[in-house]
Amino acid sequence: MKKNWKRSIHSWCIKGLLAVMVVGTLWHAPAASAAAPSLDTIRVAMFLDLGSKYKSTTPAVTVKSTESLSASLITSDGSQEVLSIPGNQQVRFSVDSYRVKVLETTDWKTASEAAKKLQATADKPLLFLNKTAKGNVYQLYSGMYASEQAAKSAATRTAKTVAAYLDGQTPAVKGSLHLSAGSYDSEAAAEKVRRTFVDAGIDAFNVLEPSAGHAKYSVWVGEAANSSELAALKKKAQAVSPAPLREVDNNAAGLMIRQDAGLNLQQSQPVDHYMLAGKASKLWIETMGTAIQVKERSDRQYRGALEIGTKNGQLYLVNELPFEQYLYSVVGAEVPSSWGAEALKAQAVAARSYALYQGEKFEVAHVVDTVLSQVYNGIGSEKESIIQAVDATKGEVLMRGDKLVEAVFSSNSGGMTADPSEVWNSSNDLFAAVESPGDKSSQASLKQWYYVLLPNGIAGYVREDNAKETGTVTAAGLKHMTVTAKNTNVRPLPLIQSSAKPVAQMNPGDTAVILDKVTESNSYEWIRGPYTSAELLQSLKGKTSSALPASIKTLEVTERGPSGRAMEVAANGQPLNVKYPDMYRSAFKGLPSTKFDIEPTGSYTVLGADGKTATVSGGQKVSVVSADGEKNITGAGSVVMNGEGKARVIDKTAGFKFTGKGFGHGLGLSQWGAKGMADEGYDYKEILQHYYRNVTIMKD
Repeated sequence: MKKNWKRSIHSWCIKGLLAVMVVGTLWHAPAASAAAPSLDTIRVAMFLDLGSKYKSTTPAVTVKSTESLSASLITSDGSQEVLSIPGNQQVRFSVDSYRVKVLETTDWKTASEAAKKLQATADKPLLFLNKTAKGNVYQLYSGMYASEQAAKSAATRTAKTVAAYLDGQTPAVKGSLHLSAGSYDSEAAAEKVRRTFVDAGIDAFNVLEPSAGHAKYSVWVGEAANSSELAALKKKAQAVSPAPLREVDNNAAGLMIRQDAGLNLQQSQPVDHYMLAGKASKLWIETMGTAIQVKERSDRQYRGALEIGTKNGQLYLVNELPFEQYLYSVVGAEVPSSWGAEALKAQAVAARSYALYQGEKFEVAHVVDTVLSQVYNGIGSEKESIIQAVDATKGEVLMRGDKLVEAVFSSNSGGMTADPSEVWNSSNDLFAAVESPGDKSSQASLKQWYYVLLPNGIAGYVREDNAKETGTVTAAGLKHMTVTAKNTNVRPLPLIQSSAKPVAQMNPGDTAVILDKVTESNSYEWIRGPYTSAELLQSLKGKTSSALPASIKTLEVTERGPSGRAMEVAANGQPLNVKYPDMYRSAFKGLPSTKFDIEPTGSYTVLGADGKTATVSGGQKVSVVSADGEKNITGAGSVVMNGEGKARVIDKTAGFKFTGKGFGHGLGLSQWGAKGMADEGYDYKEILQHYYRNVTIMKD
């Protein structure tokens, strides 16, 4: 049975709600009836351009399924199946918008090498194969673009990017204005007419168009960007046309048939490519099998159907599927399937409530598939324990009075959840700073790391299973260690980072002074940095409303909220004003949370026995007063110990190290905290009511 397309696209009703459009701040809850809201199907955007609101684009999408795929054109008049794609066959889709025709050549190597150059830029390539009387011609495009002007700017950029391959050609703007050379009973008949234009040097395309009873083949000539170009095209094309030409209505739906040669730039392996034409038309793709694979989303497979359309001149891709099946993937992507059943159920109810609250937030979709909404990875995230948790709580949502709760959550609250004032600088009595001791469960099985100082003054971290204590100590009482394996890496942070070079290597017999022993950086406790003044200033650009200093000499948290999260940070004594406190995470190079302390690494203030202070800094000799009297020490590579025996190293390069707790904004449900509570025997309702205040769990 065919889907009722109009109902599918236009009736995204959330049952039980009077309204679900989010129109205010994060805390503007939608009006609701007494019944718990529900949703039959949900629309998830995987590619979409909404400007500053959301942007994730691709010039084309590549899909396939183990079973055959059916593609239907959807217009205001209804829908019609126009294409059937065999099982296990890849096919590509794009949209007929502004683009740049960069070059064309009969040489595959020239085309592919130029395409590779564009791949490294924002002007992503599309490479087509066009069969002509002269043989195979490769046509390289970039795009798509929202306007003719944007495409003109791109033409200038691409001319520079692929200058070595142009051979006298000039990248030109192309668009969605075409001429029609008539309709034909078969693709072969249309191809004969298309070749008339192509062999005369005029681009032309076979097009699948909806028609009464069945799809028909048409031939569209040219790809003009404006009316004057279209008029010039008409004059040129009419001279070789066997029949009168007419302008194609800009709203006319169709699939322009092309051969795509850009999937494998190592060798030419053309696949079918269909370009969706028509301003308001959409393409609906479904399969009789269980899933559709999308190459541009890491070859993930998705339940339900796909919809392709145009928004702001760009291709959008939406996955529409049954709502509860969407949760199978979301819950599995958000938390490990090995967690206890009650933690999984709590996540399922929170995820269901959050998704329903969004309404039609993304215009053509309810949610997106990234962390901006909830992580959605298709069927690859589904596990049996997750499915059972979702099914066990089917239809259950969090309500407060007669209003649906936007059940935000984060990975780890670092022992205490955030107060709304610490995140969005606003108040809301649904959330509060509450203790979350279960967060510590994230580090239960992690290794410890030695923080060590090498003889050359370099400090770093060595994992405990690669080291052993020697039994000797320094004059200050600090222990020595050595390593147990050749070329053991000394890491800049207490975790293995493939993207960060080790600060040094040690071999058995080499010794270092143990300054501390810490847990591997994780979502509960972490260390970042040290960052130099220049690195922090670069990260802070555009994120503060206050002027930035030329150099950061001091950096400190000057105000904290109820949970201890940073509410204000000052550089050189002057506040770094951000739009809302949670922005300090991105402002300081993407910190895991705002529950942090800042430690200067290039200097320390030392309090002497007489109450006087002195500063020790890298490369500087200073006199400090200790219990043994006055001593001169050199800053860089020196160890400073406090009264509790805690040791710190003064680095050669001045900077700032961040030590903190928690991962995410910290508001609402803490996922690791929920795991910890479940492990202690709490059920999912108790968990949810701990993290969300005065809520009830209702079922549709």
